[in-house]
Amino acid sequence: MPELPEVEALRAFLDEHLVGKEIARVLPVAISVLKTYDPPVTALDGARVTGVARHGKFLDLATEGAEGVAGAGGAGGELHLVTHLARAGWLHWKDVLPSGPPKPGKGPLALRIALTGGDGFDLTEAGTTKRLAVYVVRDPGEVPGVARLGPDPLAAEFDLAAFTALLAGERRQIKGALRDQSLIAGIGNAYSDEILHAAKMSPFKPVQNLTAAETAALYEAMRATLAEAVERSHGLAAGRLKAEKKSGLRVHGRAGEPCPVCGDTVRSVSFSDSSLQYCPTCQTGGRPLADRRLSKLLK
Repeated sequence: MPELPEVEALRAFLDEHLVGKEIARVLPVAISVLKTYDPPVTALDGARVTGVARHGKFLDLATEGAEGVAGAGGAGGELHLVTHLARAGWLHWKDVLPSGPPKPGKGPLALRIALTGGDGFDLTEAGTTKRLAVYVVRDPGEVPGVARLGPDPLAAEFDLAAFTALLAGERRQIKGALRDQSLIAGIGNAYSDEILHAAKMSPFKPVQNLTAAETAALYEAMRATLAEAVERSHGLAAGRLKAEKKSGLRVHGRAGEPCPVCGDTVRSVSFSDSSLQYCPTCQTGGRPLADRRLSKLLK
């Protein structure tokens, strides 16, 4: 799943390639991808892209001035196309789009945005489980997933005191807390593994057991891990971001490989729909975690 660093890199890429350009048509291929119907997606035809923002893992294209729909977006006719790529979605930029309209079918193409200059991008989603979501709204806060987001972990105002206050009263395992978008926006399965490895902390450690020093270490690991991932992705074309993410991960997706810090074997814990990876030496005092859904913390 694209997480904060990849979505931030996509935001920067689109900001460079889209802002100031005019949308010719938005072409849904998979009807299930559209989650809103008022305003209609056709309201974006003729609109000019004025900015690209990120809200957690959501991409937000701000537009204005669509012909024939004056006032459809409220004051100034502003509309937002907000996208969540879900687990298997991705964005593919094309300097020259195919001339004909896309044909609905069983392929991965979910939606195409064609610009008046002939360029544009496709949103695709691999696999049979379709969760990629596109919203056309007057304000990004109208998207339920955006409205419930917690603070951005890289925001300047999100300091150690804010992080400490956020964790106060939490009684979950730290891995689950980091992935909760309503608590902290943008961190998913992969980067929570990376953050906990950098903090030398078990993924099953209860939040309420964190000492002040451990909370500070976790905060610094979170900020550094995400900032470094954003920096690695800066300036890369959209098509290269997936490979960059994988190459930069130390433990996630690397079960059976040596830990780059201590050399111990990276281990995995599997759940019904996901898995986590960790280093026993770095994170759990050398002892492996039981590989079952209700594993207990091994101190």
